Amino acid sequence: MNHKSIASTQNKSIKHLIQLQEKSRVRLREQKFIIEGAREIELALEAGYQLLELYYCNEILGSDTDLSLKFEALEKIEISLAVYKKIAYRGSTEGLIAVAASKPHLLADLKFKSDNPLLLIAEAPEKPGNIGALLRTADAANVDAVCIANPKTDIYNPNIIRSSVGCVFTNQIASGSTSEIISYLKKNDIAIYTAILQDSAIYTNQSFTNSTALVVGTEDKGLSETWRKAATKNIHIPMLGKIDSMNVSVAAGILIYEAKRQRNFK
Repeated sequence: MNHKSIASTQNKSIKHLIQLQEKSRVRLREQKFIIEGAREIELALEAGYQLLELYYCNEILGSDTDLSLKFEALEKIEISLAVYKKIAYRGSTEGLIAVAASKPHLLADLKFKSDNPLLLIAEAPEKPGNIGALLRTADAANVDAVCIANPKTDIYNPNIIRSSVGCVFTNQIASGSTSEIISYLKKNDIAIYTAILQDSAIYTNQSFTNSTALVVGTEDKGLSETWRKAATKNIHIPMLGKIDSMNVSVAAGILIYEAKRQRNFK
């Protein structure tokens, strides 16, 4: 294979990469997205993602770095530092940028290793930082799946990948409408515990040892009425201060780790 290199930020391929990085509609149309950084690329490979291209910057990597073994079958294109800086979403990504094929994230594709799976459901989260934090929490607790109901943000948004520190690849993720996810949970006999203040019981008084879905909403709007009606039980975390709001990822962490404690952290 001939050695390929790109030095100009005006190159057509580079302009296309920037579109993939910046525009959700392009990612969705082409079913491709950008991964930055050696750790994130390795996590994606471990999760079975198909890498399509690899761009590398020797000025950051060092010319003695051998990419042939790990990325043997992949088309590799050398880019200049100026081009790398133009594409990169963040500065410290070791000079590696990959293009990968997206996954569909279908509910039907979820597979559970245990008979009593623990799922985290987030309804309509918008802020990429919050989604990234939810994925980090889910990874830390090794939940069985994360489901995004009524998604407002493309899961391959570069800020989600960055803020999740690659946990977008380490979690089993599915998305769908609220009604689709509720139907899936009921069909699979997974109890629904919704984080809602109204008509709710304290979370520590519930048993989360059987198949369980913990459902959280946005900080400003909470969960929709559809979830409240579908719930096995509405639960709340006591608010001891002057406001009744908590960051969604913090709330999810509290609930998930209570479930894990009841399961002896298995």
